[in-house]
Amino acid sequence: MNLHQKAQYISDTLEHLLGIPTWDGTEDILECLILTILSQNTTDVSRDKGYIQLREKFPTWEEVLQADANAVEETIKIVGLGKQKTETIKNFLSWLKAEYNVLSLEFIHDMQTEDALEFLIQHKGIGIKTASVTLSFACGREVFPVDTHILRISKRLGLITQNCSAEKAHLELPIIIPKGKTYPFHMNLIYFGRQICNARKPLCEKCPLTQHCLYYKENTQT
Repeated sequence: MNLHQKAQYISDTLEHLLGIPTWDGTEDILECLILTILSQNTTDVSRDKGYIQLREKFPTWEEVLQADANAVEETIKIVGLGKQKTETIKNFLSWLKAEYNVLSLEFIHDMQTEDALEFLIQHKGIGIKTASVTLSFACGREVFPVDTHILRISKRLGLITQNCSAEKAHLELPIIIPKGKTYPFHMNLIYFGRQICNARKPLCEKCPLTQHCLYYKENTQT
């Protein structure tokens, strides 16, 4: 079984186990980008609280842009790394306003996916994962964000090498994922990683993929 076949088998198995997640449709791209920046190295709950507090304090992106950095940092402190994330957000908004005279990213819909990725990752604080999440969730593009769950599971299942970095995984995994399955595969792997294949004590007895799992072979079988 080659990597393409293995990825297809894993995708089919997870869909049988968990269902087929569907993309909800277009979101505001700038909102999605900033929400994703806030999500870096924190929980979904903290991210959502931080975003709500930011929008309540500064209802428009123009207000965020004009606000004192310390005030923004204080508003989003629940997400952690407040100073760094404030700098990323304000610098990007400033650049966007200067270059396009508008605080909107809806023009990305007219860009090719690779061009859109390059457009976003040129900015400090916006890496390939953040850019990929934005294009996947806001635009429905065929990109594949790799978070800690997906990186761990992909290594355990032998889809990538054990020393593969997250950045490299963003290049290697999309090539082998079945066409049209990037979004459901991404969502199912995250759920699978949270509920079954967790980091410290994976529930191998509940896993339908042990026959392909390097971790299972190395740590469970005698």
